[in-house]
Amino acid sequence: MQMMFGLLIPFAGTTLGSAMVFFMRKEMNKKLEKMLLGFASGVMIAASVWSLLIPAIDMAAEQGQIAWLPATVGFLGGMAFLLALDSLIPHLHMESDKPEGLEANLKKTTMLVLAVTLHNIPEGMSVGVTFAGALFGNTGITMAGAFALAVGIAIQNFPEGAIISMPLRSEGMPRLRAFVYGALSGIVEPIGAAVTILLASRIIPALPFLLAFAAGAMIYVVVEELIPESQTGEHSNIGTIGVAIGFVIMMILDVALG
Repeated sequence: MQMMFGLLIPFAGTTLGSAMVFFMRKEMNKKLEKMLLGFASGVMIAASVWSLLIPAIDMAAEQGQIAWLPATVGFLGGMAFLLALDSLIPHLHMESDKPEGLEANLKKTTMLVLAVTLHNIPEGMSVGVTFAGALFGNTGITMAGAFALAVGIAIQNFPEGAIISMPLRSEGMPRLRAFVYGALSGIVEPIGAAVTILLASRIIPALPFLLAFAAGAMIYVVVEELIPESQTGEHSNIGTIGVAIGFVIMMILDVALG
């Protein structure tokens, strides 16, 4: 029960963020949007390092493996996995009019939701693999550390939920439907987390690889999408400040609770 609650925390963050469509104007302030994108980037970078890569390296060393090897292979594997999804799944980024992925006759709003759903996949994986590490013991990952990551992801999911629901609203979608679409974009997180836990339970020695895989997938999203969107146009320094704030908050959560 405790673990199920932990897996749902990030989804709750997305849902609460999506609910901002009921309280905000049609369009989100551009400065606020850049701050939130930068904040999400900072959280994901810090989580990748403190919650995933460092435990992967430490765990591999304890298992008698070459400490850096599983982290390197896993990290590059995660990057390649997201690159493949990015190339295959039709989606549209907020500041772009050109769809990415395979050609498909989909509505603009659908492709906007798919873009957010795509980068929620590695977040779900990261939460799932840390809870798996805490459950199986002898991994150096505590349940408090797993919850710290879940809370950190939920914090950055809050602005992400708003960032998806508000543009849908500005496209003319009713508030309730924009909220539902925004919330549903985060449903892949608990699903991805549960699948990752099931996989990890069968291949416990591969946990260092899975941790690094989740880190690589998250860094891909940060470099490919979040940071470029926070740095385009004017007021790019606001996005940079957001990165710093998000990084520090996630670092403090992981060190204090982990």
